[in-house]
Amino acid sequence: MKVSYHGHSVVKVEAHGKTILFDPFISDNGNTDLNADDVQADVILLTHGHNDHVGDTFAIANRNESQIIAPFELASYLGSKGLNTHPMYIGGSKEFDFGEVKFTQAFHGSSYTEEDGTIIYTGMPTGILLTIDGKTIFHAGDTGLFTDMKMIGERNDIDLAFLPIGDNFTMGPEDALTAAEWLNAKQVVPVHYNTFDLINQDGEGFASKVKPGRGKALQPGDLIEL
Repeated sequence: MKVSYHGHSVVKVEAHGKTILFDPFISDNGNTDLNADDVQADVILLTHGHNDHVGDTFAIANRNESQIIAPFELASYLGSKGLNTHPMYIGGSKEFDFGEVKFTQAFHGSSYTEEDGTIIYTGMPTGILLTIDGKTIFHAGDTGLFTDMKMIGERNDIDLAFLPIGDNFTMGPEDALTAAEWLNAKQVVPVHYNTFDLINQDGEGFASKVKPGRGKALQPGDLIEL
């Protein structure tokens, strides 16, 4: 299984001949190596509805006939626009042909702003646990620190965790270090930073402070094999 990072919170998982994209914010992301016009995706996993996470979902899904898995309200909104969606919610899990998806809580907001400025409420924000071939990836989405991360770490053997460190809108590095300790993932990768001035952070510095050998800051396009 190949897992790659593509700037902001964009993560790609390739396994069993399937390509799975988390939060494909590409066109307006100056910190990515991807081109939204040629990205392939069989499945798109969305943590919440903010535009810097839904990103290019419409274009990618329409071109690839991707299945979109998202929190209920967000899935309903995207479904109303003609996209192929599967709704889930916090605490729920489901086995798909590519692996198991489970949604966790996240402490943040979730809404989508349409081109005319209309704001659509898209339900609760989430984190996502993706398990394939006994390997578990945790994408925390946008969140602040919360103590139930201890429970998530205790109940799941997490191989790779993607944690926001940008501060201002999400956890900053200090809180993300606590999250990394509680989740006890074998590898921790910082995300949601350096896309905008407000969230500039030192990813390498954060990674160096995670439990020795477990932190890894990735550049856009870098990958990890699980």
